[in-house]
Amino acid sequence: MGTASTSPDAMEATTRAPGLSITVEKNPPEARLLQLGVKSWPKWGCPPGRFPLKFDAALTCYLVRGRVRATVKGSRESVEFGAGDLVFFPKGLSCTWDVVVGVDKHYNFDPS
Repeated sequence: MGTASTSPDAMEATTRAPGLSITVEKNPPEARLLQLGVKSWPKWGCPPGRFPLKFDAALTCYLVRGRVRATVKGSRESVEFGAGDLVFFPKGLSCTWDVVVGVDKHYNFDPS
């Protein structure tokens, strides 16, 4: 299942807050997206702007279009992600999305 790769395309960016972090999987292979069933997930979009978010459930999303800079509450560090990226937000995380380019994404909340 999970093979590690050191190619730049497979590098992950992570922003940490106490115990919680945003993880970005840059340009995952199509096989990974099929394994997760991304294309069957609901879609959501938003225009450029600034949006404070709190995740009451873990969220995985795949950006079809757009560019976002997310800053975890209580942190000065931000993580950027955009079209083609698979992004994970843990339950309980609070962050602000600075949407630079309007977003279209597939998303999936994990109820556990």
